[in-house]
Amino acid sequence: MLGVATLIIVMSVMNGFRAELIGRILGLNGHISVYSQSGPMTDYGALALQLQDVEGVVSVFPTIESQALLSVSGAASGAMVRGMSTEDFARKPILSESIKMGDAEDFTGNVVAIGVEMADRLKLTVGDRITLIAPKGKSSPFGTIPRSRSYDVAVIFDVGMYEYNNGFVFMPLPAAQLFFQLPGSVTALEIMTKDPMHLDAVRKGIAVVAEGRAGVYDWRDLN
Repeated sequence: MLGVATLIIVMSVMNGFRAELIGRILGLNGHISVYSQSGPMTDYGALALQLQDVEGVVSVFPTIESQALLSVSGAASGAMVRGMSTEDFARKPILSESIKMGDAEDFTGNVVAIGVEMADRLKLTVGDRITLIAPKGKSSPFGTIPRSRSYDVAVIFDVGMYEYNNGFVFMPLPAAQLFFQLPGSVTALEIMTKDPMHLDAVRKGIAVVAEGRAGVYDWRDLN
């Protein structure tokens, strides 16, 4: 009886942990990602419309994701910057419902959203300003000059995962396109499906549409 009880308890804990972990991973990232294999995706609007018609696809939204150096009052650290539209930011429940300071409607213009761990570490609050330095600089006769821009903190969130709360910076898509010098382009299309646990059929349909134009991977490949 003790052995059976122990087994049931352990299985319950592990199943609960797995469900919680996967729920947060899938809440922040698309179930399937379509990315360009040869530079930024320029004609992503037409491709997104075609992908939307694939059986099992719920939504498609463009994103830009790249690394940058974050600087605040002399302190600097690396950060993963993800650009997404204001509408897509509000449509992600795990983001819009985990806001501790600020409002999802403030996620527009020259602003950023950061996690509570990053805010605590850098002593930041809503209204403070941070500086981001892009990995690619400007060429000049004196060499490469780093490109930097300043942004106001509009939202502070807590999604319950240290990796995102400490190392991610979310930015409105137009601001990300300007910062990373990707006018009218994105780096990937994130796709939400009806059933993230059974993706093979949907992934094959997406691969057919994107063949020759982009690569395809799903959340299982990334995690």
